[in-house]
Amino acid sequence: AGVRGAKGGGGKAMRGTERAAGPGGRRANAAAIAGRRNTQMPTTTVRSSATTSVSSAAAAHGAPRKAIARAGFPSAAAVTASSPSQWQARRSCGGHGGAVAMAAAAGDASSGSKPQDVIFVSAEVAPWSKTGGLGDVVGGLPVEMAKRGHRVMTVAPRYDQYSDAWDTSVVAEVMGEKVRYFHTSKKGVDRVFVDHPLFLAKVQGKTGAKLYGNKSGADFSDNQKRFRIFCEAAIEAARVLPFSYGEAATFIANDWHSALVPVLIRDVYKPRGEFTDAKVAFCVHNIAFQGRFWDADWKSLALPEASKSKFAFEDGFPKVFDEAMPADEAEQDMDDSGKTYKKLNWMQAGFIASDKNITVSPNYAEEVVLNESGGVELNGVIKQNGGIEGIVNGMDTDDWNPAIDKYLATNYGPSSVVEGKAAAKQALQAELGLDVEDDIPIIGFIGRLEEQKGIDILLSAIPEITKKNKCQAVVLGTGKKKIEAAVKELDNECPNARGVVKFSAPLAHLIIAGADYIVIPSRFEPCG
Repeated sequence: AGVRGAKGGGGKAMRGTERAAGPGGRRANAAAIAGRRNTQMPTTTVRSSATTSVSSAAAAHGAPRKAIARAGFPSAAAVTASSPSQWQARRSCGGHGGAVAMAAAAGDASSGSKPQDVIFVSAEVAPWSKTGGLGDVVGGLPVEMAKRGHRVMTVAPRYDQYSDAWDTSVVAEVMGEKVRYFHTSKKGVDRVFVDHPLFLAKVQGKTGAKLYGNKSGADFSDNQKRFRIFCEAAIEAARVLPFSYGEAATFIANDWHSALVPVLIRDVYKPRGEFTDAKVAFCVHNIAFQGRFWDADWKSLALPEASKSKFAFEDGFPKVFDEAMPADEAEQDMDDSGKTYKKLNWMQAGFIASDKNITVSPNYAEEVVLNESGGVELNGVIKQNGGIEGIVNGMDTDDWNPAIDKYLATNYGPSSVVEGKAAAKQALQAELGLDVEDDIPIIGFIGRLEEQKGIDILLSAIPEITKKNKCQAVVLGTGKKKIEAAVKELDNECPNARGVVKFSAPLAHLIIAGADYIVIPSRFEPCG
């Protein structure tokens, strides 16, 4: 198994039929994400870099205390922010039902454990930005942790002019570049967005996709710079904003895009006597996406030379699969000569530098350390650095509750499920141009269009299924161009099947609400 490009740029490892034999069994793949600016207020500039310290904007640090229960951290200190009233977090309980992801790991402050200051760092946060499960988790889990009495903030890139996020007027200097911070408070959680042209100019509001590259296998060539700046800006957000969380907070860095958070704190900040009480958990949502880049780009990261060993990696691909050298969808990019190529592996560095490694299910925690295939060549690294704990993901039982789903014309609950689901099914059939008949079952698929999700298996089966059985099928998703083309052809090949190639939350909700069967033919699923 190996890596080609990335979901979130930089490197997606191949598995199942995506895997190919080669030098050391190494291989690779790719996928996609990227914004503008609201009217700005007068700014407060704070300098920050590997060589410049930053003055905290209203942080008073208390004594160390016990951190996230199951994560086993020593801890975070209380932070008292003497902030203008406009920055006081509005702590409403909100209506975010259900246990989401790792909320149980934080403990319940109301039942005796001390509340923690927790900062999630992620390239995606739903509903503002999302390409998959990562955005869902960072959208929902912090709300659940806030309900348990913890003080929680998320930090993500500002890919668009979000109407509900306001300019804080705070500007930090990171790697010689100025970044601004925008903020909103929702359901008891501080939502912070890092504003920089590298994010705003890339996507221009298309937050459903293309956050990491314009197409699968052709990531933005500057992704390393984008997320290097983002990671340091996220750390600085803990202390420069008026509602400061302080230097003793617990960070939860998610996937390779945030992997420099533990590296920066361990190798840059702590040696300077800063963030000495901070702890970092590194959470992997899909080990197939690792963030692999050329070794020659090391200097551009502006990290201590002693940190380089954490990133050192080799694979059998002569490409990094970006805009300049896109992946070949025919999958003939492997160098079969036996030669290997020096790379930088961000996820590997995150595993090594973090205080605790976690993932999104107990089964996946076992799988990624089982062998080289399961861990996509990082199984040994995980074992050598404290192992990994799996805490199962949950779901947002408000967002997907048909009784209150905003995307449904007719809502339904337990007492009206027969009538409500029939109405949703009729609406789905009409929307797709299928025969509107109650007695024809609909099979639905929603997912990324690539081999991991088993979409190739499904596409080869749909013609026979719909021919031998009186049924309908619908496929919704985006991904590899080759597979997208096959999905678009479904309408012509099968009168009772429809393929929709786009990111559409309304249609996804309608499929879940109206389909009779949901098919998930994935070759592997981290949370499945």
